[in-house]
Amino acid sequence: MSPHAIVEASSWRTEGLSKFAVTKNAFLPESSPAKILSDPYYEPWELVAQHLAALIDGGLIRDSIQRMPVLSTDRLQSAAEWRRAYVMLGFMTHAYVWGGEKPEEILPPQISVPFLRVSAHLELPPVLTYAAANLWNFTCEGDDFTNLEELKTLVSFTGTESEAWFLLISVAMEARAAGIIPTMLNAIEAVKTRDYSAITSALGELRVCIEGVGALLERMYEKCDPMVFYHEIRPFLAGSKNMEAAGLPRGVFYDEGDGMGSYGHLRGGSNGQSSLIQFFDVVLGVDHNTHGSSGKKSFHDEVREYMPGPHRRFLVHVARMGSIRELAMSGGSDPALQDLRKAYTAATETLSQFRNKHIQIVTRYIILPSKQPWKKAAGPAAQRQNLASSSTERSSEGGELTGTGGTKLVPFLKQARDDTTEAGRLERAL
Repeated sequence: MSPHAIVEASSWRTEGLSKFAVTKNAFLPESSPAKILSDPYYEPWELVAQHLAALIDGGLIRDSIQRMPVLSTDRLQSAAEWRRAYVMLGFMTHAYVWGGEKPEEILPPQISVPFLRVSAHLELPPVLTYAAANLWNFTCEGDDFTNLEELKTLVSFTGTESEAWFLLISVAMEARAAGIIPTMLNAIEAVKTRDYSAITSALGELRVCIEGVGALLERMYEKCDPMVFYHEIRPFLAGSKNMEAAGLPRGVFYDEGDGMGSYGHLRGGSNGQSSLIQFFDVVLGVDHNTHGSSGKKSFHDEVREYMPGPHRRFLVHVARMGSIRELAMSGGSDPALQDLRKAYTAATETLSQFRNKHIQIVTRYIILPSKQPWKKAAGPAAQRQNLASSSTERSSEGGELTGTGGTKLVPFLKQARDDTTEAGRLERAL
């Protein structure tokens, strides 16, 4: 079935979802993101962004950015153009910080001034988020965003096939969920009327959807080389949070000129910032907060601040609608309720299996390459590889492997999986 198959008419189809920027492609845009800003005024940004990989390889990226004028955001003409600006400025930010022999902690006004304004407009932090690297950084030859053969990236640090494939896999995964969002919202509404069969059917569709998303994740191996990813791509994805060991003890200073500016400690982009994965958690009632420090936000709550504003408001709204898990835990011997419980458990098991696949990907693309030497690159690329072991790998707290989002990688992923498994047991926390 096409990912864009028409579902039953519902208040959640178009009018109910548009205010949350949820489209027929789930959390992706309705159509391919803008390839270029229409006003020639923005040519300085476009030239750097479109030649980013070559400028980095030639050791020219910082000089090129410093020579740019400080451009106004007043000429951005549509939501797609604001997003295009955010993508370019996000990539330029990380290229500037990580694209040299050592990291640069001062981001010049040429980036800081417009990036802060664009970020505020889009309700996002001024850093390369998942939205910038994935959701808004692709184009498609057709209208099926799950077709990897028709997808291309718009901005790239390395220009490699491995980087493009890594980023586009996530695009296809997001698109694979088209249709499941209104289906699950209808299912949550059916909790009020205890329509067990409708909810059971929706949970079956959710399980199939998660399996499809997982199958796309497993295609990472086809065209993304683990050593290229780890040594050449991943260093650029790091943010400024928990990067003391890499040479950013104070984070990154956003210089606004005339003595103005401030330091930021921001997470780098990661799939943890995907609203889709958190949507799965919300509709299944998976709780990731039970193991956090008292009074401190969990990572899952914190990274919502790295999602587009409408998307995070959507997740809050869905969480308030009702709970399929609570209904599944309710008493009663109705055979239809028993079927619902089985369907719920099967869906959580499938999400746990998806998280196991993610752990396997991390093992292959991060843990194993971190133990292997890489001698391919020379010049600036070789200098950046010295950052690979410091900027994105070892935190200052015990040498634990950390992700680009700043978390202790493997323990976090295993805990997320275990939380999902726990939800499927349908037992109340003591």
